[in-house]
Amino acid sequence: MSSILVTLRVWIAAIIIIARTKILNEVRNPKIFAFLNVFLLIILINCFSASSIISFYIWFEASLIPTIVLIITWGYQPERMQASIYLILYTVTASLPILIIFCIIYKSSNHILITMPLEITLPLELGSNFLCWLFILGGFLVKLPIFSVHLWLPKAHVEAPIAGSIVLAAILLKLGGYGLVRIISIIPFIVKLRSSILIRLALVGASATRLICMRQPDLKSLIAYSSVGHMGLMLAGLLTNNIWGIFGTLIIIIAHGLSSSSLFIMANMRYEITHTRSIFLTKGLITVAPIITLWWFLFTASNMAAPPSINLIREIFLISSVISYSIYALFPVAIIRFFTAAYSLLIYSSIQHGQLRSFSNPLQVIKTKDILLLLAHLYPILLIILKPEIIMRWS
Repeated sequence: MSSILVTLRVWIAAIIIIARTKILNEVRNPKIFAFLNVFLLIILINCFSASSIISFYIWFEASLIPTIVLIITWGYQPERMQASIYLILYTVTASLPILIIFCIIYKSSNHILITMPLEITLPLELGSNFLCWLFILGGFLVKLPIFSVHLWLPKAHVEAPIAGSIVLAAILLKLGGYGLVRIISIIPFIVKLRSSILIRLALVGASATRLICMRQPDLKSLIAYSSVGHMGLMLAGLLTNNIWGIFGTLIIIIAHGLSSSSLFIMANMRYEITHTRSIFLTKGLITVAPIITLWWFLFTASNMAAPPSINLIREIFLISSVISYSIYALFPVAIIRFFTAAYSLLIYSSIQHGQLRSFSNPLQVIKTKDILLLLAHLYPILLIILKPEIIMRWS
């Protein structure tokens, strides 16, 4: 599983190098920008390759530093400082209790190696403790994030430059899912401690974020909220603790990283034409750039899990695992699926049709680098479905 995520991170790093050509030409300190991206690449490769819990935690937290610098230095709006503060407060506050639990695990088990999961134990007084369960999962749930601890994500996405949005969507959110899979594999009994509460919260939160997406005027914020909904369904499937849920989690880590990142790239291309992120003001794209309309159709269809994208397998596995856990989950799952398709079609129809605004710049059409960026996302989304065992072999 680590090798899959390391491959994804290197792939996304290449995409960022292509995407940053505009920053190299227009923005101050391009060498520092390139250095931060390489530094973040090294940190995340070490995080995914860590063999001990403590080293994983150190790299897990270290990924915050270059991300915050990217948002503060190359962000678009004055609110980028507030977005960075939200990011620090949410993630660090939720992650510190994990360090305490990891130290307790080390004292109890005399080792902290992820490669020896069967020998990792908790003291008896903590093994059935609700707070212990909450502390371990809390930091990863904020990093996902799930509904109720998600407020930092839309702010960070809206204020981040295009490279920051790609890294946040494709990699940093996946640290939470990766951490959950690792923790559940080394401490399997933790899933049985009130996991039904968290499954309910995840499904209700995913349903709520879908409704928020329907009323969201900001394009980048809408895509960020859609990520929260996808992660809620992923968490519900993972906590059912069956093999289909684990399969679905591994697939969504890759599939969502590619599809969400591609939507942020499309949103940035749209911003360069209209100079606004408002859905109500970005209309009539089909009249000036039909090829961009085709790309919007492909990636919004992928976001709603239409075949033949890898997202289809993800939805089948996750929905099957959740419904097998409880038949009553059928109602929130139906809401999630319906409104996922609804807001994806809303994005597509709102942006493509209508009258082009007078302040738009129709000469700012698609470039060769944009085609390369989009193809780098589309090929894996369509081709991995031919051999999905590449992802699922680990479990």
